Amino acid sequence: MRLSSRAAGLAGSATLALAARARALAAAGRDVVSMAVGEPDFDAPPLVRAAAHLAIESGEVRYTPAAGLPVLRAALAQMLTMQRGVPTTPAGVVVTHSGKHALSHALLALVEPGDEVLLLLPAWSSYDELVRFAGGVVRHVAPRHDAGPDFAALAAALTPRTRGIVLNTPSNPSGYVWNEVELRQLMQLARERDLWVVSDEIYARLVYGSARHVSPAALDDDARSRVVIVDGASKAFAMTGYRIGFLAGPAHVTKSVAEMQSQISGCPNYVSQQAYLAGLAHDPPEMESMRLAFDARRRHLHAGLEALGLDIIEPLGAFYAFPDVARYTDERGVVGFCEDMLETEALALVPGTAFGMEGHVRLSYALSMAKIDEALRRFGRALAARRGLRATAS
Repeated sequence: MRLSSRAAGLAGSATLALAARARALAAAGRDVVSMAVGEPDFDAPPLVRAAAHLAIESGEVRYTPAAGLPVLRAALAQMLTMQRGVPTTPAGVVVTHSGKHALSHALLALVEPGDEVLLLLPAWSSYDELVRFAGGVVRHVAPRHDAGPDFAALAAALTPRTRGIVLNTPSNPSGYVWNEVELRQLMQLARERDLWVVSDEIYARLVYGSARHVSPAALDDDARSRVVIVDGASKAFAMTGYRIGFLAGPAHVTKSVAEMQSQISGCPNYVSQQAYLAGLAHDPPEMESMRLAFDARRRHLHAGLEALGLDIIEPLGAFYAFPDVARYTDERGVVGFCEDMLETEALALVPGTAFGMEGHVRLSYALSMAKIDEALRRFGRALAARRGLRATAS
């Protein structure tokens, strides 16, 4: 039986593959510290869990409209309007099976075969695969040294076939948070070239220090007409296993996605919709407690990586660090570096090649402070060994 070229060309998730290898080593008895997967180590808030339990016990677990429960769409529209300054109606929202599902359906709705889509590096690995799956052509745009946008490189990447840009702020993997000036410059370019922007805002509530998340859709009416927001409950509410997200944007886009969803996947999970609705309605205090814990871990890990002599830009959002380890790699590059780190130190990291950037590794700090300290010890030991090998070789 022959696979379609679309299916055959789809690569698996690099982060999930590394996490699977780490789990296999742990099952074999190794004391593995995994910094590979971007999943909060906190439980979902109690009121979220209670709402899910209540929904199940009610027995009224049925199909919902393909676009999601009207009351949840209204709650999400209100959240976008009040918290992010993006005036939104329920008709401008579609509830999806996850943030990734929202992203895939947005791209299927917007990308024609052969359309070029710009990905601003470093970029989450699934963006590449989903653009290609939709028939698009990926064009990578290198960042500034601080992981921020290089607008000269962005302008140079534009061609007559460029149709859209995928934006992620705060960024996975760098933790970079775009400021309003940068977003206005991006949307001015989108206006001049008649481009759409898919804005992945899954980490919008996880920002630290002086950083502030700004949605490009909040800038003005023209920007709002060009932006599709994708988001979900996984990160800010620690609801990864609930698999619930949403898409928001111009009505013709959300209508198309709702119709697509009705044919491809059906309605989102009723129980998860009720749990998400409870979280939105009450904004549980555990969310802020989790953010503060991530902030403390962020500062601790950043200081530890700097103490190891690594070149790293301070992450101000999400829960990742993205240091440069190029001088410690061999001919196998950063992939070989991560393989060695896992096999010799039982420390799971993600190679920067998964995000379009050789020489870097991604470390998730969504784990306890004790595990972060142990990770830093193992990381430092491995780097010292590599420095020693180089000194001997020279």
